[in-house]
Amino acid sequence: MPATPSAPPEFDPARLDAFLRSALPGRADGPMAIERISGGQSNPTFFVSYPDAGTRLVLRKKPPGPLLPSAHAVEREYRILKALAGSAVPVPPVLLLHEADDVVGTPFYLMERLDGRVFHDTALPGAKPDERRAMYFAMAEALAALHGFDWQGAGLADFGKPGNYYARQLTRWGRQWRETKTRDIPAIDRLIDWLGSNLDETPETSIVHGDFRLGNLMFAPNEPRIVAVLDWELSTLGHPLSDVAFSCLPWHSTPDMYAGIVGLDREALGIPTQDEYIARYCAAAGGALGPGLFHLAFSLFRFAVILDGIAARAKTGNAAAENAVAVGAMAESFALRAEALVEGAE
Repeated sequence: MPATPSAPPEFDPARLDAFLRSALPGRADGPMAIERISGGQSNPTFFVSYPDAGTRLVLRKKPPGPLLPSAHAVEREYRILKALAGSAVPVPPVLLLHEADDVVGTPFYLMERLDGRVFHDTALPGAKPDERRAMYFAMAEALAALHGFDWQGAGLADFGKPGNYYARQLTRWGRQWRETKTRDIPAIDRLIDWLGSNLDETPETSIVHGDFRLGNLMFAPNEPRIVAVLDWELSTLGHPLSDVAFSCLPWHSTPDMYAGIVGLDREALGIPTQDEYIARYCAAAGGALGPGLFHLAFSLFRFAVILDGIAARAKTGNAAAENAVAVGAMAESFALRAEALVEGAE
């Protein structure tokens, strides 16, 4: 999880230091060091460490300022991470959740900092071809493990609403588009109509991550093994194919579109085809069916709305990354990709 020097935190580190010395006795000795993790558009994240005590933590908090209802729910992140601890889904160990805003200005939680590699470029630079292939397949298998998790037995029956997932999601993202859009993108409006006429209404329900992609996976330092699935803020009960389709976005975007792989020599790089990736997921999930045209188009549409939402947050000065304006401008590109997919142009 690499970090580069960036802006200081928007809260008083001394207040956090005092809180941790009380909340984590014996683990917060000596001077505290804090570093913002650059990149990302979600909840502000910081490395917090006490070198004298050998303590290395990660803090996740809500962004400052006004937020959409239910957005950036670090409380839900903490709950799902705690529930998944010890399961076949690799997650960082969580330590505590603080739901008041008296320490860092918003609710936050703490987890252990793990060692590993995070690749925001889906071409996986620096990896060898056979390792790249194994990493993509590890992603498919981790996703199958998540969808096989016994959410009812883990006490997560109220973590979302079973059934009608895509109908509710289309309503949600359509409403966000109408309420927060920064400019007109006719392709998004046309997609809303097409998706509404082609809804997947099958009742499958599992825990869904909501943002399952290579950039939210941490791999072991020297092997293609996933040590942690990160960034759970969009997790809920939902249709498992929504995660599968979203994880397929690299095969539908260029390197300039959120670091996709379209146009690259994927065979030389060792990257499997989308069909091979989906087949690995289906096998690991016990013969489940893979995503179809609707699922892929919906994921591209949803991501387009998310990207435009980032642009909206940038306009209010409430974005989590300095490149929010540029990222938001990609919204139309993803919408056009979805429309082309629907029209059979891809």
